[in-house]
Amino acid sequence: MKRRTASTSLLHTLRAALLRIAEPERARAMQTYMKSTMPYHGVAAAGVRAVCKDVFTSYPFESAESWRADVLTLWSTADFREERYAAIALSGHRGARPFQNLDALPMYEEMVVSGAWWDYVDAIASHRIGGLLKAFPREMRRTLLHWSHEPDPWKRRSAILAQLGFRERTDLTLLFACIEPSLGAEDFFLRKAIGWALRQAAREHPRDIVRYVKDHEPLLSPLSKREALKNVKR
Repeated sequence: MKRRTASTSLLHTLRAALLRIAEPERARAMQTYMKSTMPYHGVAAAGVRAVCKDVFTSYPFESAESWRADVLTLWSTADFREERYAAIALSGHRGARPFQNLDALPMYEEMVVSGAWWDYVDAIASHRIGGLLKAFPREMRRTLLHWSHEPDPWKRRSAILAQLGFRERTDLTLLFACIEPSLGAEDFFLRKAIGWALRQAAREHPRDIVRYVKDHEPLLSPLSKREALKNVKR
């Protein structure tokens, strides 16, 4: 009960800070752009970052368990989209670095599945799941290969996008394996993810990506191919 009270207090503090800088006249346009059923306060990304920096300065980071509980409470009780962005920010705060281990994976999985939209999922996949993959490559490789076959398209997208920032460290074998179950998928967000992941990998591995696209051309959607080769000189 004490932890629940602390989590609720944290949400109220965040909400009050967001309301102080909210621009309600922008909220409807933001909601429409994101095609969101959850409303916005009307706070731009920079404003959300500033609020989180201020509010989380005094957050205690007492234990991994209490941190995960607070992140999930913020996430599940949020009434506005910026409050969920704040939950994602808390999950990646520098004070939580000691807690970024495999015990955090179920939390991120819950956020991916329940968030089920690209703004949430992409941040979690590339920054949180990707971080776990760097720290625990053997275990996370198994997880991502499993996710890539899941019916949930957002877990598939997460598996594909987890290495977005890896550059020369990109495991192409893993990337291609995570893409393979979604080749030919009609889902726009999977097609976009495939192209985006291949485009990022092409920065360091252009020949491999060109070869991959050529070998899989009948299965890749026009969107995926166009995105994959966007920055490749041929």
